[in-house]
Amino acid sequence: MNIYDEAHSLARAIKASDEYKNYVKIKAEVSAIPELNEMLGDFQQKQFQLQAAQFTGQEVETDVMQQIQDLYQIIMKDPKAMEYMQAEMMFTRVIADVYKILEDAVKVE
Repeated sequence: MNIYDEAHSLARAIKASDEYKNYVKIKAEVSAIPELNEMLGDFQQKQFQLQAAQFTGQEVETDVMQQIQDLYQIIMKDPKAMEYMQAEMMFTRVIADVYKILEDAVKVE
C-alpha cells in the first residue's frame, strides 16, 4: 500500500462528496454577487482575526466581538448567504471529521 496513493484516493472521495459539491456550487453562486461576496469575505476575515487573537491569548475587545455578531446577523438575513454559511459549515465538518480519524489512528501513547 502506498500512502500517497491512499491520500489521493481520499482527496477524490472528498471531492466526490455531496458536501463538497454543494459547497463549491454555492460558493460559485455567491461569487457571482459582488456585494454578498465582499460582505462574506469581510465577515470571514474578521472572524479569522478574532480566532487568531483568541488562540494567541490576546484579549478581544467587546466592540470587536459585537461588530462580528452584528455582521453575522446581517449576513444571516440573506438566504443565499445563510445557504453558503451552512454549506461551508457542513464541508468543514467533513474535513474536521477526517482529520480526527487520522489523528486518532496515529496517536502515540
